[in-house]
Order: sequence, then C-alpha cells, then structure tokens
Amino acid sequence: MKEYQFPVPPIFILLIGVISISFSSIFVKWSDAPASILGMYRLLFTVIVMLPFLPWKKIKTGAINIQWKDWIQLLLSGIFLGFHFLFWMDSLRYTTVASSMIITTLEPVFVMIGAYFIFKERTNLIGIVSIIIAVSGSIIIAWGDINLSTKALYGDFLSLAGTLAVAIHMLFGQVLCKKIPTSIYSFCVFFIGGFVLLIYNLSYEIPLIHYSVHDWGIFVLLALVPNIFGHALFNWLLKYLDATTISMSILGEPIGAIILAYLFLGEATSISQMIGGALSLIGVSMFLKNKGLSNKELTTNASVKSANT
Repeated sequence: MKEYQFPVPPIFILLIGVISISFSSIFVKWSDAPASILGMYRLLFTVIVMLPFLPWKKIKTGAINIQWKDWIQLLLSGIFLGFHFLFWMDSLRYTTVASSMIITTLEPVFVMIGAYFIFKERTNLIGIVSIIIAVSGSIIIAWGDINLSTKALYGDFLSLAGTLAVAIHMLFGQVLCKKIPTSIYSFCVFFIGGFVLLIYNLSYEIPLIHYSVHDWGIFVLLALVPNIFGHALFNWLLKYLDATTISMSILGEPIGAIILAYLFLGEATSISQMIGGALSLIGVSMFLKNKGLSNKELTTNASVKSANT
C-alpha cells in the first residue's frame, strides 16, 4: 500500500489547528453577546461555509447510506455538541481563560471512562495513575478559584459540564466516523448543535439579531477560525493520522489560549492555575501516551486510511 504524502509535514497542519482553536476563548471574551448566541452562530455559520464542500454527487446517487440508528446517534452527538458550546462559552463569563481551558484537558479522561462502560475498553495501572494526576490538577485549579470568588468556581463547573458534554459527543463520533464521511458527520453535528441552541434562545426569548457589527464579526470569526481551521481540519486529518496523535496535539490548546489571553486580554495566571494546569497536562499526556500506538502502527494506519479514500 502506498502511503499518503502530505504536501507539507503533518505537524504544520496540526499546528494550524491548535493555534486556530486557541483563539476561540479570546473571541468569546471579546464579545458581549450571550454564550448561547455565540455558540449558535458559530455552528450555523460553519454549516453555511461547509455547504459547497459536501460530497453532493455521492449524496444524490445514494452512495452514502446512513441507517436510522446512525441518525439517532448523529442527533445525540449534535445535541451534546450544542450543550458543550453553551456551557464552555458561558464559563468564560465567570472564570479566567486559564482555568476554563485547563479543565477541558480532562476530555480524554472522560472519553476513556465512557469507552470502558460502552466499548468495554480497559485501562492499565499507568492509565489510572494518569487520571488521578489530571483530576488532582483540576481540583487545585478549583480550590484556587474558591479563594478568588464563588463566581469563578461556578465558571469552573460550567467548563467541567462542557467538557463532559463534548466527551459524550466524541464517543458518538468514534462510532459514526467509521461509517460515514467526516464531512457529512461534521456538517450534521454542527447543524444539530446550532439548531439546539436556536431552540434554547427562542425558549428564553434571547434576541437573535440585535447585535453590533463587532459581535457579528466575532460570530463569523468563531466559525472560520476555531471551527473550520480547527475542529473541521482535525476531522479531515482523521483520514490519514491516528486519532491519538491528533488528541495529543490538541493538548496545546490550553497553553496557546493562556498565552493569547495574556497578550490580548491582559489576564495573569495565578500560582494555583500554573500548578494545577501543569498537573492536568502531565496526567492527560501520560494517559494519551499510555493509550497511544507505536510509530510503526501509526504509519500503517495512515497508509490504510489513505488507500481507502
């Protein structure tokens, strides 16, 4: 089998994705719009951008067959993605970028726990130790925020809820991306997530259109930068690279977001955030490395995936 040849080293593509998603928290902080509005337009504008790039010929000829069970899983995956953006974006109103972003590094841990109960995937002693280290880091962050204010602690809980939601979304994606093209999967879950937030905004009578030009610009930037050049780019890379490699690279998001928050927002990082963040990153890194494949297996998987596309 002939290996897929990237026009540039994959590390550069991964770097573009990490930098792009790191800007997400900065854009949220720059807008005064409600979190549910930010999340809704972020997802729906992404759907509009993706429309011309869908495999329309395969869709029209019926080459893509999605069973009713897959549609149910797509629906649930999109719903939890919508909840993720609602909770995580709202957390930035109450806590710092550093605390909110570092807590999201627990996502692989929650995915592992879900995979144990759903797919019967077991974790060895090193995996369990890495989970304890990562959770300890989050506790230190939360404890430091208690000393700041209960408002900051509430933001930490929102970030944690958003991380749980996206972990469930990823578990559905683990199954669905093996059955349907990633472009179709991304389009569907983005649309469903955006529609869920639309219903939420209508239910709470949150204005849909009365926002400044500045806010509308932020909506577009959220769709183009962290979604198209971030999440959608990672989904595309899943065709050629192992998911563990991509997940490991995403660990750079909190670091990038904290640096950007210091540069663009002037947010300082507390000692508890630095210590807790370091522990969380160490724990999650240990977990992903423990779950990772060897370089030989990564090359083989990339070759097989590229041969099938």
